[in-house]
Amino acid sequence: MTSAATTTGSVTESEPERADATAWLAVAAGTIGAFMATLDISIVNSSLPTIQGEIGASGTEGTWIATAYLVAEVVILPLAAWFERLLGLRTFLLTSTILFTGFSIMCGLSTSLAMMVVGRVGQGFTAGAMIPTAQTIIATRLPRSQQPIGMAMFGVTAILGPVLGPLIGGWLTENMSWHYAFFLNVPVGIALVMLLLLGLPHRPVNLQWLREADWLGILGLTAGLGGLTVMLEDGQAEQWFDSQLIVNMAILAAFGFALMFAGQLFAKRPVIKLRLLLDRQFGSVAVMGLVLGMVLYGTAYAIPQFLATVAGYNALQSGKIVLLSGVPSLLMMPLVPLLLKRLDIRLSVSLGLAIMSISSFAEISLTADSAGAAFVDSQLMRGVGTILSFVFLSQAAIQSVSRDEAADAAGLFSCARNLGGSLALAGIATIQDQRVALHAHRLQEFLPANSVDVQDYLAGAEHQFGGLSAALGGLMQDIQQQALVMTYNDIFWIMGIGTLLVLPLVFFLRPLPKNAAPSMAH
Repeated sequence: MTSAATTTGSVTESEPERADATAWLAVAAGTIGAFMATLDISIVNSSLPTIQGEIGASGTEGTWIATAYLVAEVVILPLAAWFERLLGLRTFLLTSTILFTGFSIMCGLSTSLAMMVVGRVGQGFTAGAMIPTAQTIIATRLPRSQQPIGMAMFGVTAILGPVLGPLIGGWLTENMSWHYAFFLNVPVGIALVMLLLLGLPHRPVNLQWLREADWLGILGLTAGLGGLTVMLEDGQAEQWFDSQLIVNMAILAAFGFALMFAGQLFAKRPVIKLRLLLDRQFGSVAVMGLVLGMVLYGTAYAIPQFLATVAGYNALQSGKIVLLSGVPSLLMMPLVPLLLKRLDIRLSVSLGLAIMSISSFAEISLTADSAGAAFVDSQLMRGVGTILSFVFLSQAAIQSVSRDEAADAAGLFSCARNLGGSLALAGIATIQDQRVALHAHRLQEFLPANSVDVQDYLAGAEHQFGGLSAALGGLMQDIQQQALVMTYNDIFWIMGIGTLLVLPLVFFLRPLPKNAAPSMAH
């Protein structure tokens, strides 16, 4: 049974063994919506340098284009079930689709960083609704015998969306314009609206859920995550707590999380059941999901940036390298039901996390001459590790709690995974600011002006560039490039170490029930 089924009801014994065409239209709509939502997480990654240049954003500011989407999605994920009860599934998805398409147009027309970030926040809020509701459609519109087919369709979208994003975005950027990476959603959104109208029945709005909403938790979640992300994103550039902005964001985050905890005590149905984290298995799953999100989204962001700034790759070339991690995932997806039945969860997750750690360590020896070939083996390994860890952790998140709390567990696990991605992007920006300066300073210390090697280099460069000033400029440029490469090595090393640190948590996992129906949490 999927997590969403616990919210809206499961397929009953009296339902037909085979779904009709209308049900499959609804499943197609849910799958397309989820794919569109996951695709747009990373569709800007490979074209980010081009977008930054055209809207006048610096490299550090540009991370907001990716981060804003993830943060907004993190906030809306646990609220999706509440909105679904309030508005009805069809109305909720139609509203989300129309708004998502509108915000996509806004992103495509952006001429400034502020306009782009507002559009990406809107995309994230509306896209986050499409992911868990896809599971709801599968659980409620398909009989149990056909649910594995729907789950396989959803699984492919959840895993391939983020890795196809850079490739599609890169191709559009190189052959048309980066604007079409967002305009692409317009025809898809129109088709999705038609499918939703045909495949899902209308249900009236239920205003009772407005009265029972956990407003403290909703406001606290928004303020807490928003303040925390801004603090992490801009902390280094603003000199941390020397800046009034960072102090204000820290206060906002603390106040927001306090409101969220208050909601745990006073709300009839808290927006997030944080007490689930006290369960030994689910708490371990959430922490591993957090780190998994950091590695998946962190590498999907860092690799295109390295290839663009160091190797001189264009957006399409970078996208092809990122896509490699999706190949093993696609090939292994048909084996998932068999793996769930035959492979112990502790063995699978251990193996998956170990492979993902090795894939990160394989990328810590990059040089200024490294190109896409340096990432081929690591990306293929990362794809295998993703399937072995993500699929089983998704199952464990659902199976570790009671059926009544499964939807809450799925939302919390999804939040942890996406929050990990948001923290990774903010952390990468901070590490780049700190470590590039540190490595450049250390390299300069090893190059004293009176060194024979330095003098010989400058003499040759002076002859080549036609002046000492130009020669010194070339030397400083080489130092900065080497410092940047060393910084990327640090980033991949941190990801590898982080994955290893959570590996012992697999001992808190319990074997999955052999007769459990497949379920997925994005």
